[in-house]
Amino acid sequence: MPADQTLLYFDGGQNAPAPLLLDFAERNGLAVVALDRPDEVVERTNRAFPACLVLDAAWNPDQVMALCKRIKGDTFSSIVPVAVLVPTSPSGQAARGLEAGADEVLREGIPDREKRLRLELLLRRAARDVSVHPTTRLPGTVQIERELGRLLDDGSPFAVCYADLDHFKEFNDRYSYARGDRVILLTAMILRDMVRALAPGGFVGHIGGDDFIFTLSLDRLEPVCGEILPLFDELIPFQYTETDRSAGYFLGKDRRGAVHRIPLMTLSIGVVTNRLGNFAHPAQLGERAAEMKSFAKSIPGSVYVVDRRHPAPAVQEPEDADSPGGPSSPDSSQE
Repeated sequence: MPADQTLLYFDGGQNAPAPLLLDFAERNGLAVVALDRPDEVVERTNRAFPACLVLDAAWNPDQVMALCKRIKGDTFSSIVPVAVLVPTSPSGQAARGLEAGADEVLREGIPDREKRLRLELLLRRAARDVSVHPTTRLPGTVQIERELGRLLDDGSPFAVCYADLDHFKEFNDRYSYARGDRVILLTAMILRDMVRALAPGGFVGHIGGDDFIFTLSLDRLEPVCGEILPLFDELIPFQYTETDRSAGYFLGKDRRGAVHRIPLMTLSIGVVTNRLGNFAHPAQLGERAAEMKSFAKSIPGSVYVVDRRHPAPAVQEPEDADSPGGPSSPDSSQE
């Protein structure tokens, strides 16, 4: 899912991209792809993560603004930089583009040099966006923190799922980091596609390495995890050689040099929900999810486990605290 070297162009199929756009794309090593239908733009954006998307509102501004809002309103595609070209008449089109979430608005009539500079800056901002993980192009830790905060503020029943690969380090050591990156990308695609298909409005973020966070409404927890785990177990063996896949393991050394049987990779998911009470802070929610992930990893195979404990009480100021606080029953339950 890394961003490809493509500039997507959409104006409703009316005209070919302007010479200025073609020149800009050539200077930046981008291939220009013009699409005719909004659904094509959405599908291509989600599958290929283009370097940028240029929407021309000259012919059908309502359609273009709706498409921009759709792209930017989805956590999976919102990371793609979007520029909207707007006519001078009717007035207010530039403001509409910004309201729709465009990263840049280029008005008809401004000098070509300024348009090129604005497009260059659009690419530079996207390249240095530290809130997106460079390997998977999924939202990173900054956006994950925002998402957890949003869930707490909203108060609706939710599930926060912390997913981690088992035996990934050993695979990486045996097969190389390049093959390891392929596994990370495969895992990201499984999580993203299952959450997108079965939990509309859900969120998937990449903490780093082989650690992921995804969130969804509580009623979608069982269907989503119930699809993710068997799909992962079906696809992951094909990342191994036929010999290792047939054996179900390979021989590897630990840090002390001892030889062990290393099983094929599995996926462990620790889940925290707010059905037993409210969490006070996103950090508390993240810490509890990490605890559950560690517990899930202690169970063989691909599993997800759900925390059954009430959240730990918020830390009180010393003058108000009558007794030290702590977590309630540590019991948790495997799904």
